[in-house]
Amino acid sequence: MEQSDSFNVEQKREFILEAIREKKGHQIVSIDLSEVENSICDFFIICHGESVTQVGAITESIEKKLKEEALIRAHHVEGLQNSQWVLLDYFDILVHVFQEEFRSFFKLEELWADGKVTRVTETY
Repeated sequence: MEQSDSFNVEQKREFILEAIREKKGHQIVSIDLSEVENSICDFFIICHGESVTQVGAITESIEKKLKEEALIRAHHVEGLQNSQWVLLDYFDILVHVFQEEFRSFFKLEELWADGKVTRVTETY
C-alpha cells in the first residue's frame, strides 16, 4: 500500500479526531503549532482514555481510519507496550493518547500553550 499525499493536514486532523471520538476519547485537544517558530509539527492532538484497553482502542482506531480511508500509515508509533502514553507520528501531526494520570502529570497542553489550543467537543 502506498502512502497517499492527497490529504492535507486539516483532512488528516479531522480523520484523527473522528477516530478518537469513535472510541470515546476524553478531553480532546488540538494544538495548532503551524505558526510557532521551530515547532516539530503542525498539530498536536491530545486525548486520554480511562484504561490501558481504551488507550489501545483509541490508538488502533486512529491507525485503522488513516490506513483504510486515507492510505496513511504512522511514521512511528511509541508506547504501545504499556499504553500509558502512546505517541503516533504522522510527520505533520503528532497524536498523544494518554491514560488520564499520565496526561495530568506531563501537562503537554501547558508546555505547548504558545500554539492555538482548541478543545474539541465530545459528542457522547
